[in-house]
Amino acid sequence: MADVAVPTNTTILDNFIGGRWVKAQTTEFFDVHNPAIGEVIGRTPLSTTADVDAAVLAATHAFPAWRDSPVNARAQVLYRLKAQLEQHFDEMARIVTTEHGKTIDEARGSVRRGIECVEVACGAPSLMQGSGLEDIAQGIDCHVVRQPLGVCAAIAPFNFPAMVPMWFLPFAIVTGNTFVLKPSEQVPFSMRRAMELLQEAGLPPGVVNLVNGGREVVDAICDHPGIRAVSFVGSTPVARHVYQRATHAGKRVQALGGAKNFVVVMPDADFDRSISVITESFYGCAGERCLAGSMLVPVGAAHREARERLVESARGLKVGDGTQPGVTMGPVISARHRERVVGYIAKGETEGAKLLVDGRQTRVPDRPNGFFVGPTVFDDVSGRMTIGHEEIFGPVASIAPVKTLDEAIALMRSHPNANATSIFTSSGKAAREFAKHATASMVGVNIGVAAPMAYFPFGGAKDSFFGDLKVHGRDAFEFYTDKKVTISRWF
Repeated sequence: MADVAVPTNTTILDNFIGGRWVKAQTTEFFDVHNPAIGEVIGRTPLSTTADVDAAVLAATHAFPAWRDSPVNARAQVLYRLKAQLEQHFDEMARIVTTEHGKTIDEARGSVRRGIECVEVACGAPSLMQGSGLEDIAQGIDCHVVRQPLGVCAAIAPFNFPAMVPMWFLPFAIVTGNTFVLKPSEQVPFSMRRAMELLQEAGLPPGVVNLVNGGREVVDAICDHPGIRAVSFVGSTPVARHVYQRATHAGKRVQALGGAKNFVVVMPDADFDRSISVITESFYGCAGERCLAGSMLVPVGAAHREARERLVESARGLKVGDGTQPGVTMGPVISARHRERVVGYIAKGETEGAKLLVDGRQTRVPDRPNGFFVGPTVFDDVSGRMTIGHEEIFGPVASIAPVKTLDEAIALMRSHPNANATSIFTSSGKAAREFAKHATASMVGVNIGVAAPMAYFPFGGAKDSFFGDLKVHGRDAFEFYTDKKVTISRWF
């Protein structure tokens, strides 16, 4: 499993437009690294507005025929895509680990979640159905059908290269739309392989197009008059920017932003069963996920045991190359991001939090150039501290003890983000009160990562989500279709 899944020599990426791989109209490139070894493995073109224009033109030309394809025929393409993804499952996981740094088990889990989205989208013949009623007045009938919007686009983040694009792509195309995808410039290889598998599944040219790039591509997608809907996942400042800019251009938008997720531990929690789940919540994927635990909030007498258990568990994690056996936490995405996380640890010390485990001291001898930060634990963190307020997006756990459940809920309510939250307790009453009053839209009870399955909606609240309709599930069919009402009378 130590073999990398992409060439160790530098690969220059192309765009995928109109069913063909084409060179981007640019002379600027972004270096893609294998985070575990620190070596450049690819160069992502920083495409231009002209490249977006070409992709939208291809998608526009493909739309009429694709829209008129029967929905069950469109679903059959996804059935074949699912088969291709299953066949190449381990290959896709190795690509994710190579370009992102997740452990191979984490990568497999993310690929599996992406496949589950394809599975749900295959249910379009049922989930796209409309409604009708005869004799709404004498001799007059009314019926509603769902119709595709046209060209849709998605802007994906770096942290789940294979999974997050599948939150959007299968739902958009199975409902009859055509699609333009911008993967993160930091992790372009997973979606390059996905485009090849889509071709093998028999998707007509132009239905799905891929444009690599950075901010210019993002803004071009937001502004382009030929794009009807935009989906985004990333930080809150960029989510707000995409939402405001794209809606100003008249588009339908769903923009998922950042998080500061609170994990509440009651004194009656079953620590023997819970601590491994809590640890994985904070340190899985090196903390680079929007559902990662960030603030551990022990209530009353739970503080001491929660602190000691988390410290012990954090110290027991093995940091290293995610392709190696026994490794339980990989690197962060880049040298720049490592410095960002290290900077937060320094701020935590400066602002008076108690540093119990210092991830800056972690070394991986056989990967000296990798972008590693070890598990970190702070105690006595307040919401006024930088580490208690800002999204770190790294393996840093902040413990913020409170006296009561009401205080824990108040702490959560005081934060502008509200993506996911969890409580660990044996009390049904406490769990019910917590779920009822939590500000986050995704709530876990004795669940560390409150990630809904693909047939439920996914998305946060407050500054963690901009829009009306969430990701995947039934919301996806709402987002990617327009409901047309026909009222008819025959003489």
